[in-house]
Amino acid sequence: MEAKEEWFPKTRGIERSFQYIRWVSIAAIVGSVVSGILFFLLAGRVMLAAQSRVYILSAGKAMEAFASDRRSNLAVEARAHVYDFLTAFFTLDPDERYISAGLRRALYLADRSAKRVYDDLKESGYYAQVVTANISQRLQIDSISLDMHQAPYYFRCYGTETITRATSIVTRDLVTEGWLREVERSENDPHGFLVERWTILENRDVKIEHR
Repeated sequence: MEAKEEWFPKTRGIERSFQYIRWVSIAAIVGSVVSGILFFLLAGRVMLAAQSRVYILSAGKAMEAFASDRRSNLAVEARAHVYDFLTAFFTLDPDERYISAGLRRALYLADRSAKRVYDDLKESGYYAQVVTANISQRLQIDSISLDMHQAPYYFRCYGTETITRATSIVTRDLVTEGWLREVERSENDPHGFLVERWTILENRDVKIEHR
């Protein structure tokens, strides 16, 4: 009897030790799982933060910029696209290569409606006259109104053209309209829009200064 009584306490002690080891093992496993989840979440946040950082090279130095959702800047990019298209189309100097480069850049940003205007001006001899008469033309954008409620987005632009000739400086009011369709960004179209159904509504002389 005494041997059995000594054996039972030893058995209960061994069972308690196994239970203790089991609970410690379970706690260790749970702790490892929780730690792994927390590490995964933290790594995800770090990756998102890294992806939101953009570095640009300026004057040989890397500068940090911050990326943002396209939707939050849609109107800003739309105005920039209209600005880039119109200034490239209407900025002329008496140099055939300069004119060709600017118009090529503009025509990448618009559909065939812009090409038709270009073809009409070319057939009328306007670009040839710019070169032979040493004419410079500049466009100042005064305002761009946008309707961003429905795609494609309607725009109307008001600007002032200054045409410098050998004997005069002509100032013109320019009003154009069109629609913007979203497309994929590219090197030639960094804002990801395409001008459609572009029309010149008004292009009239308002002042002539003799030189």
